[in-house]
Amino acid sequence: VALPVSLISTFLAIYFFDFSINLFTLMALVLAIGIVVDDAIVMLENIVRRIEKGESALIAAYKGSKQVSFAIIATTLVLVAVFIPLIFIKGLSGTLYTQTAVTLSFAVIISSFVALSLSPMIASKILIKKNIKSKITYKFESGLNKFREFYKRTLLFWLKKRKAIITFLILILVLTSSVFLYAPKELMPKEDRGAFFVIIKAPESSGFEFTSNKSEEIESFLLPKVGKGEYRRLLLRVPGFGKSSTQVNSGFIIVLLEHWDRRKRDGQRIMMESFREISKVPGVLAFPVMPQGIRTGGIQKPVQFVLLGNTYEDLIKWKEVIKKEARKNKNLTNIEDDFNQTKAILNVKIDQEKASDLGVSTLEIGRSVETIFGSRNVTKFTKDGREYDIILQGDIKNRKEPSNLAKVYVRSKNSGQLVSLSNLVSLEEEGIAPILSRYNRQKAITISANIVGDYSLSDALTFLEKTTKDNFPDARIAYKGESEELKETSYQIYLIFALALLTAYLVMAAQFESFKHPFTIMLTVPLAIFGGILGLLVVGSSINIFSQIALIILIGLATKNGILIVEFANQLRDEGKDIEKSIIESANIRLRPILMTSTSTIIGVLPLVFSSGPGEASRLTVGITILFGMIFSTFFTLYVIPTIYLAIGKNTKSINYVEKELNKQLR
Repeated sequence: VALPVSLISTFLAIYFFDFSINLFTLMALVLAIGIVVDDAIVMLENIVRRIEKGESALIAAYKGSKQVSFAIIATTLVLVAVFIPLIFIKGLSGTLYTQTAVTLSFAVIISSFVALSLSPMIASKILIKKNIKSKITYKFESGLNKFREFYKRTLLFWLKKRKAIITFLILILVLTSSVFLYAPKELMPKEDRGAFFVIIKAPESSGFEFTSNKSEEIESFLLPKVGKGEYRRLLLRVPGFGKSSTQVNSGFIIVLLEHWDRRKRDGQRIMMESFREISKVPGVLAFPVMPQGIRTGGIQKPVQFVLLGNTYEDLIKWKEVIKKEARKNKNLTNIEDDFNQTKAILNVKIDQEKASDLGVSTLEIGRSVETIFGSRNVTKFTKDGREYDIILQGDIKNRKEPSNLAKVYVRSKNSGQLVSLSNLVSLEEEGIAPILSRYNRQKAITISANIVGDYSLSDALTFLEKTTKDNFPDARIAYKGESEELKETSYQIYLIFALALLTAYLVMAAQFESFKHPFTIMLTVPLAIFGGILGLLVVGSSINIFSQIALIILIGLATKNGILIVEFANQLRDEGKDIEKSIIESANIRLRPILMTSTSTIIGVLPLVFSSGPGEASRLTVGITILFGMIFSTFFTLYVIPTIYLAIGKNTKSINYVEKELNKQLR
């Protein structure tokens, strides 16, 4: 009942918050399938356990729900609390985080309400004690009892080895910090989008015909692969799209791949293989780009490294050295910058002394060159009430070659004869940059590059940063596009993790009215985070916006098991049992709901792990992070929580004990 009620109600949150049905909200709903049943499992397991002890369904529902209500409320509040810091993230990442957090939080809140109200009511009506059990139930319970006995024996052993457990925890903390810092980082995982683009750039002064011929030559290398199992269709356009749509020296090829089920190789590998073919065409720059699942701007390379300086002369010197070093890095390809002196111009230099001797003024020379090789607005005329410009210029045939300058004559004021301009001027060919870029009101040059293989964007930026600092300490650095978004997210995520941990701790401290119990429970978080990052490394993924969401979710999920054990141990201590017997019995009794809730969460993320098609890499990143994190934390939590509780919880009291003492004093 909790599952359909929670999921259907969650669509109301999506509607009221004006979210769309997108990758992040759908992923949150998939995750919710495994999470929302946890509270109902804890509630029903406790009621069933009491019925098996001989209580009636009504009494078991009443006492059982009362016994676990605190734990259910605590786990729900903690899971929702870890999402609160996400609303402070700005930009694209913040928008995506918020949609996931709100969707999942609403589903968890509704499921908690259902578990505390609807589940006990239904249990009191339909649950009965079965004296005769099916073979499957009998075998399952027999296996569970054997595992419980094994767990109890090993728990007693490790409770005597506190130093080993504490040493293990410290080791995990160190490893988690190290792995998190040095794990590859990027904004988004490399996706197989079912298509890729080939960006073509001819020299700045190239015409449409030249660019078109070169683009068709590149296309001819790819055409033989169409219909052979991987390539489905090619679409060529000259000039390109977007900002390049008015630049005749640009081209664009869309390569549509066969459906994911019809090809064996990943789209990224197919794309990188195509680079070997298109790079054979001389005279133009051509490189393939896989479109992103989430656009951070136009179609551009992931590496966007901006150099800032006081003069373009310094920037030119810096960028040449950095590009030279970058080309030595085999993991970077298609390295270029936006300050290419490829726009050809002719500088006309007037021989002032010779022109003066021949009686030709500089003004006449300039106007003649302007009129013949450019154009000059000489007057206007009006027709039918509309005004038109009259433009004077030379014939197009006489404007194509610099040698045509010899055909232009100006009259000498001294002799009255015509003098050829070729006798008065000289031509110097020069290449200039078509655009002088600025960034944040400073002179700037942007170095861009593509990434090869498993090399991450963070590794690429770190390499360029180190190269710049080693060679030019005075250079200032900035970022654009995907690189800028990654940097902003990376800086924010450390703060977000710290705030999420602090928020979860304070929420539990308020609930338990203790600082030690929340500390004990929070020690499960490094176990989950380490397991999650380990899963990313196993599948060759990275820390990106998808895995960051999964890691934050793991903070809430990891504390669930600890809350169940600690809260029930406190109840047993209130009944008069000593701390050691209480924690052993609590861990033993809570073993079944812990295994059931963890299993439901793990099964819930399996579709994300094994799904294919569009967005496969993103889903795999989230799924594998939670899968490994839950497996790792669930296993070790069963030993770490009881050991730490026994070590630091001797002088603590439960919230029920405080309430009883207060009532005594009020009497």
